[in-house]
Amino acid sequence: MKKVFSILTVAAMVTFGGFPTVYAQEDATAQEVVEETVESEDEESTEAEEEEVAPLVAAEEDNMPAERETFHQILKKKFIEGGPEFMGIVLLVLILGLAICIERIIYLNMASTNNKKLLSQVDSALKSGGVEAAKEVCRNTRGPVASIFYQGLDRADGGIDVIEKSIISYGSVMMGQLERGVSWISLFIALAPMLGFMGTVIGMIGAFDAIEAAGDISPSLVAGGIKVALLTTVFGLIVAIILQIFYNYIVAKIDNITNSMENASIELIDLLVSHKKA
Repeated sequence: MKKVFSILTVAAMVTFGGFPTVYAQEDATAQEVVEETVESEDEESTEAEEEEVAPLVAAEEDNMPAERETFHQILKKKFIEGGPEFMGIVLLVLILGLAICIERIIYLNMASTNNKKLLSQVDSALKSGGVEAAKEVCRNTRGPVASIFYQGLDRADGGIDVIEKSIISYGSVMMGQLERGVSWISLFIALAPMLGFMGTVIGMIGAFDAIEAAGDISPSLVAGGIKVALLTTVFGLIVAIILQIFYNYIVAKIDNITNSMENASIELIDLLVSHKKA
């Protein structure tokens, strides 16, 4: 009896215990099928979207502006287009002119001195050590004003008229040193646009020769030749403008130093007159 009951219990457990396993396996299989279906649909939709977006992206890339050229690249391109013959000459004029301008600016800045301080030192030296002490102060001070003072003090024994003449004469020498090289700057200012115009005329002649050789007036041929010809004029004018700015600054600096030299010379003569009277 116990054996029969045991057999029936085992059979019931096998029968009713197998259903959840079967159901679980069927549920897992169904879920896998659903997931595969969803993944395939997602892949198809993604491919379709990529196919639709690809033409739009390509169109946007075509419509995007090209990368902008830098000023240096544009300048180099136009310089090459203008031709190395006259463009190189205009560039040489710019380099030489700038070199002279920089040298003059450095010289004029070094020539500028504090005239009031120098006069005070000369006055103190005259009172304490006489003319020789004042001359030593001028020797140790740089600039054209100190050099003019030295020449005046060196002739202090000859009278006020002699001192004044020596100051005026040596002042003219100092003016020549201040203005040295300025005439070359003015020459380069006039030469740069003239070279540009010459390059334009020669370029126009070359353009007309090309038209004559082609036997037909092509707009692209005419426009290209005229553009290349005018580039030399543009660069010549740019060089002239740059040098003109430096030239005006240098001339203004020279005038300022000249006025200070004249005022300081007058004050030195007054100082020597008062020293002689004392």
